[in-house]
Amino acid sequence: MISFKTELKLNNKQRTIMAKHAGVARHAYNWGLAICKEILDYNQANPENKQKFPSAIDLHKRLVAEVKSQNQWYYEVSKCSPQQALRDLRIAWDRSFNKIAKPPRFKKKNNRDSFYLEGNIQIKGNKIKLPRIGWVKTYEKFIPSILVKKSGSNCVISKRANRWFISYKVDYEPEKIEHPFGRVGCDIGIKKLATLSNGLVFPNVKAYRTVKKKLAHLQRELSRKVKGSTNYKRASVKLAKLHYRISCIRKDAIHKLTHYLTKNHSEVVIEDLNVSGMLQNHRLASAIADCGFYEFRRQLEYKCDWYGAILHIVDRCFPSSKTCSNCNEIKSDLKLKDRTFNCSYCGLIIDRDLNASINLENAVSSTV
Repeated sequence: MISFKTELKLNNKQRTIMAKHAGVARHAYNWGLAICKEILDYNQANPENKQKFPSAIDLHKRLVAEVKSQNQWYYEVSKCSPQQALRDLRIAWDRSFNKIAKPPRFKKKNNRDSFYLEGNIQIKGNKIKLPRIGWVKTYEKFIPSILVKKSGSNCVISKRANRWFISYKVDYEPEKIEHPFGRVGCDIGIKKLATLSNGLVFPNVKAYRTVKKKLAHLQRELSRKVKGSTNYKRASVKLAKLHYRISCIRKDAIHKLTHYLTKNHSEVVIEDLNVSGMLQNHRLASAIADCGFYEFRRQLEYKCDWYGAILHIVDRCFPSSKTCSNCNEIKSDLKLKDRTFNCSYCGLIIDRDLNASINLENAVSSTV
């Protein structure tokens, strides 16, 4: 299954009902989190008489008995929104107990609200019928025919920079593709987003760096506003829109790169980068985060499955940049500022990133 996401074209009445659904989901999540924290504090203070940690079903039963009956605005929205919020809360606690993530935190009202809907979802052209909301329009003139034939029964509606989006899953059969090229090595970096072993270079768009001054200006404007005022909300929306634009530019560049790799090459070789360790370098952290290394690998993994390509991940300890692609001599004194690789053994002079991508391609062919 794949997830399809598109923006909704809403009127003021529809925006209000969307905000109500998101508010109920946020209220249920925060209420459940407060209950869970009370139980954890009680169990820590009374180790001999511990209370059972509630499941999502237990929390929902208490919510219906204690909260929903006392707040009539809960009945103005779909029951699926608070139910899914409590399920998400339980998943967050499970991840925390398994040492995968930090404990969940209380949600606040901002430009990233979301809620879940379940029921009969119908699609006709650029219109979608949602439970308890009705027909809503989308900005896209045509929705793919596969989505019209096989529409889903549940969806997630989210808010980003004062814009509402709908996302839902559909059945998808990957198309069979005959790749015109074979194996290719891909070295990703900061100055160039990607350098392929065939010599092709994808430039880095540097989405954050290009609007850094404007972003700082909007942040200063927001800091001067009175919290909770109308001007503060307007400034917050402006800042959120710019952040959303930055993320869209970055994702667009990565989508084009991963689309080219998986549709044109039968095998793709990349390096297992230690991104979290690289971000510890305060001089390069901003530039590294602006490249989206994690997003690049995430997209490459699922697109390789879609288009029948094979993804090879080389160990992070492999010296791809310091090894000569011609004679395999290792140049241990190579520095980060050296953008050209000069081999003292065979005399090869080659671009550093191109040399690394060739080594990545050869690393797999030598092990196969």
